Amino acid sequence: MPASREHAKPDPSVRLARRLTCHQALYDPVREPRNALRWLKPLQAWQAQRLERSFAGFLQDPARRPAARFFLTDVYGDHDFTRRDADIARVIPMMQTLLPAALLKTVADGIELGALTHAFDLRMAEALQALAGRRRAIDADLYARAYREVGLPRLRMRQIAVIAEVGEGLAAALRMPGVGMLLKLSRLPAKAAGLGELQVFLERGFAAFADLGDAQAFLADIRRNETRVMQRLFAGVADPFGG
Repeated sequence: MPASREHAKPDPSVRLARRLTCHQALYDPVREPRNALRWLKPLQAWQAQRLERSFAGFLQDPARRPAARFFLTDVYGDHDFTRRDADIARVIPMMQTLLPAALLKTVADGIELGALTHAFDLRMAEALQALAGRRRAIDADLYARAYREVGLPRLRMRQIAVIAEVGEGLAAALRMPGVGMLLKLSRLPAKAAGLGELQVFLERGFAAFADLGDAQAFLADIRRNETRVMQRLFAGVADPFGG
């Protein structure tokens, strides 16, 4: 018997559209006034520096460096992804016909990660405003206090899981016949249509994972490292980011 509507998998383009709507709402300064909190930008810069330090081992490994840099700059950093997301919003119907469902899911996972990360950033900025007092800069102790104040460990675990899912999706797409050629052929049309940011995101992801080798081991290391940091933060360890 065919699957019932309740148990049918959601259309990838529908899932992508929902994730994108959520993402855009979180970044909208009118709908989400916490975007104006003075602690938000310093928080995002501090977290980007922390991730750079946490990824130091990956960045020193020539095979893993491109994939690690891709995560820091295109997936999980403090960069402005609004242009890329505007590209995606414009081409959702066309993407469904051109991109494999698995790659469409990876784009949706990337949008979900951005939305989840920004939602946490807004909560963290709000907590910092309440906890900082006269302080003007973030350090590990203040960050950890705000982290515990925000809480939500299950959502933190989901955030870490989605990081791995984005990488797994890109690694799997590399094994799909014709996907690499499809990206090459779409380069000029995408640029002409003003979709350069989305095209660059996909191309950089493919290039980053092309020479990685054991993608599963790399992603497992990221997941293990970030889970350990999360657990140490919640446990109130004096140096949660240290060895």
